[in-house]
Amino acid sequence: MNPELIQQYAEFAVKIGANPQPGQTLLIRAPIEGAAFARSCAKAGYDAGAREVVVHYSDEKLSRIKMERTAVEALEDVKPWIQRSMLDYVQSEGGACVLTILASDPEIYKGLDMEKIDRAHQAAMKAQEEWRGYMMNDRIQWSIAAIPSPAWARTVFPGEPEDAAMEKLWDAIFDVCRVKGGNVVSEWRAHVQKMVARRDRMNELALDSVRLQSANGTDLTVGLAEDAVWEGAQSHTPEGYTFIANIPTEEVFTAPHRLRVDGVVKSTKPYVYNGNLIEDFSVTFRAGKVVAHSARNGEALLGQLLDTDEGARHIGELALVPASSPINRRNLLFYNTLFDENAACHIAFGKGYPGTVKGGTSMTPDELLAKGVNDSLIHEDIMVGAPDMMITGTTKSGETVKIFEDGEWAF
Repeated sequence: MNPELIQQYAEFAVKIGANPQPGQTLLIRAPIEGAAFARSCAKAGYDAGAREVVVHYSDEKLSRIKMERTAVEALEDVKPWIQRSMLDYVQSEGGACVLTILASDPEIYKGLDMEKIDRAHQAAMKAQEEWRGYMMNDRIQWSIAAIPSPAWARTVFPGEPEDAAMEKLWDAIFDVCRVKGGNVVSEWRAHVQKMVARRDRMNELALDSVRLQSANGTDLTVGLAEDAVWEGAQSHTPEGYTFIANIPTEEVFTAPHRLRVDGVVKSTKPYVYNGNLIEDFSVTFRAGKVVAHSARNGEALLGQLLDTDEGARHIGELALVPASSPINRRNLLFYNTLFDENAACHIAFGKGYPGTVKGGTSMTPDELLAKGVNDSLIHEDIMVGAPDMMITGTTKSGETVKIFEDGEWAF
């Protein structure tokens, strides 16, 4: 793959995605397979004025060995230093921002005990709740970008030789991340401007609820949380520093009211959960809660996800993505939520984002719940958008407004 494009991608992920400020520490979390890319990002971080660049490497093959051979009680014993190793930087003078590089094997945990995996993941999330709060509340700049790994490439392009699969996955990532246009920064500035305009228009509508309908049987009405706001493209820290949390991003999203979701929603793309596919599933909501579910494949797994905790049967996010999204146009399942969620409109089981209600980032969990924002250990996005999707909104004054027609923005 073109090393010049890889360098442009690294510089964009750092300087526009994480956007380190002079004097800040740039924390990079990367898999060992991404060491070369992490080094390019480190150089870009120093060029941007970072006080220091600190890289934390992970080894998912070792993680599988550990998951397979370690007693679940030991996996649940998450030591405080793990969270502290991040908090020490964000709480120090100058602060910090974070770039997470993904190159995961979608099937790394395939065939292992799913209950054990869930218990380990839940324990890790509970033990890092304070750290997670910095990102969920946009108190620091953070960004997630992905690069190919041989295992991921072979999953996306089965049957291809490894080199060819890697080349194809690089090409797909560069395409949907707007790296191939010649000037990635200008491409993204134009994209962000367009998304901000749609976000602002959605906020101007002062919506009370949104209804999603498709010929496949989806008919879902989503009431919005009290003082809900629509977000998208760039986010801002309390200091006003901009960042792009997900690269790529095509969504404009908001907070549903956890008790005001009713109807049926059908999946339009498979969902990859801990290396296993959940396909062709249907979920029925009543008063905000999932009361019935089915799936052609992975029904038991879907049930396990929904039983994670009380909040897992409610949704914390509604995101609107047009069918013309570059990810959707590739007609490719990436087996990675970072990409797949940006292929279609989606809802997320579990935790909502505090920033999707006015003043939410300074609220306590109880105050957010009172506004209707859901809470849970999980946040799992499922794709429900279809080429024929019609989305209408009802304003707080009772007017009906067309938002999507035939899977595309109506304005």
